[in-house]
Amino acid sequence: MKLKNGISANGASNPDKMADDMNRRQFIGAALAGGALLAAGPLAWSTSAHAAGQIELPPLPYAENALEPFISAKTLSFHYGKHHAGYVKNTNALLEGSDLAGKPLETVIREAAKKPEMKGLYNNAAQVWNHTFYWNSMTPGGNALEGRLLDKVNADFGSVQAMEAALAGKAAGQFGSGWAWLVIKNGKLACTNTPNADTPIAMGQTPLLCVDVWEHAYYLDYQNRRGDYVKAVLQNLANWEFAMQNFESGCAR
Repeated sequence: MKLKNGISANGASNPDKMADDMNRRQFIGAALAGGALLAAGPLAWSTSAHAAGQIELPPLPYAENALEPFISAKTLSFHYGKHHAGYVKNTNALLEGSDLAGKPLETVIREAAKKPEMKGLYNNAAQVWNHTFYWNSMTPGGNALEGRLLDKVNADFGSVQAMEAALAGKAAGQFGSGWAWLVIKNGKLACTNTPNADTPIAMGQTPLLCVDVWEHAYYLDYQNRRGDYVKAVLQNLANWEFAMQNFESGCAR
């Protein structure tokens, strides 16, 4: 079934617009200009609606080759410039003329999640949000888990190693496409997975960190070795400073 602008009923299309990479300083500046603030937590920093009613593609927080050798520039170029950009394009097309046009992205996601007839909009809007969160869940070289989040990890999982094993297990165990998440759920930390475009923010959970396990996230570099890709992300690229910011923000709400 076709909807307007050639987008199918499930929101799929063939995205074709490449986007330029920017460094972390440029990303923060662009986020501030759009009314988003990274340190304010996972529900405040992401893509927002602007005066023209358009959802915008946030710039990458690092250069396309910054995650090598663990994720190649070629993978990042396709993943960000084709897939992520395509979800933004589809979301704007599906929002055109709707009651949700001009609303913040998080509002679009939560409202569309309630309405089966808006499944295509939900899929694309959630993927815009999920991908922005994913880029920020990584940083070149990774960094250390510290502070109150470290204490909470030890309290809820027993150790950092146990938490990472649980997160890797959720990533490996997700059948087909989807996401693995470290979240706050009912006041405790939990590792979860979601299929396709589903996102914790539509489920009343606070995401802290995620790993994308759609094949386009890793297939050019790892082929069918999803476990090796997940291990590389968690051991070499995980941005625990970002997770700690999200934890503090989640605890404050």
